[in-house]
Amino acid sequence: MNVEVSNYLGAAGIGVSDLKVSFDFYTRVIGMKKIFDLKLPYVDEIILGFDGRWGEGLVIMHYTDGSNQNYKNNPVKLVFYVKDPKEFIKRIRKEGLEIIREAEPVPDLGNAVVGFARDPDGYLLEILQAQPAGK
Repeated sequence: MNVEVSNYLGAAGIGVSDLKVSFDFYTRVIGMKKIFDLKLPYVDEIILGFDGRWGEGLVIMHYTDGSNQNYKNNPVKLVFYVKDPKEFIKRIRKEGLEIIREAEPVPDLGNAVVGFARDPDGYLLEILQAQPAGK
């Protein structure tokens, strides 16, 4: 029996300056769960996802090989679809992190609620109103 397999993106990875700080932020504030830890000779990684499932994950990585990594303010955007963008922004603000745009409707996007903030390393977070299944 031939089973067709589709291509898909399983995760995206970002380098972080402090693995513990980023792990705390993405689990406690963002609501992700640890799926897997990986320690290689040159990097420590934690794979995160929602509901503890594989796919659509985020890999936070800290290089341990002594190389000079630039972890701050890289031109990366992570997009999160959430039930309540205003509450999501409020939780990020409570951490003392930068809010770039409050979560408000955007007329040019059919009044989709969109907000922007930064994580502990300055990565841009785009926060969008999640749509009910089937929309």
